[in-house]
Amino acid sequence: MNPRGNPAPLAEARRRHSLDKRARVLTALATLEKQGKPLTFAAVARAARVSTWLTYAPGVREHIEAAQLRQAHSTPPSATATPPSPLSLRTELETARQEIKELRSERDRLQTALRHQLGQHLDAIHAPDLATRADELTALNHDLTRQLQEASAENATFRARINTLEEDLTAARTSLRRMIRDENLR
Repeated sequence: MNPRGNPAPLAEARRRHSLDKRARVLTALATLEKQGKPLTFAAVARAARVSTWLTYAPGVREHIEAAQLRQAHSTPPSATATPPSPLSLRTELETARQEIKELRSERDRLQTALRHQLGQHLDAIHAPDLATRADELTALNHDLTRQLQEASAENATFRARINTLEEDLTAARTSLRRMIRDENLR
């Protein structure tokens, strides 16, 4: 696995693998043509041990079609040519089904690898942003904590002042009542 998420080595390996498959197809095509065997896309794919879809890919299909034309012009059509048997058709169908199954499996594996690599890439991109944001939030938290301590101290001062004023008010009321009572008694 590529820990840095660099897609270049993965792309290069995929390109080399593709070139190897194409070379196998061309080698198998030449062998079948020399042996005089029927040149079908499926037969070439089987001989090269690749998927049939690759034999239809641009750059490969043209070689097979050219070999088919050479073969058609070099051998006279046989009057005894027989249609494919049900057994051979079933075999080709089973081969095609197996290739489809393998292709789906490879597609799923590649999608999973791509998702994983994309996730790593996104994590790498956003990691510095997250560290900066965490530092900002930590500084903001320290500032708010300091403001809370200042507000708590100020609150305590105000409560003490309120208690003093309430005592002064109570004393003033008591004094006022005495003065009113003394005035009423005269």
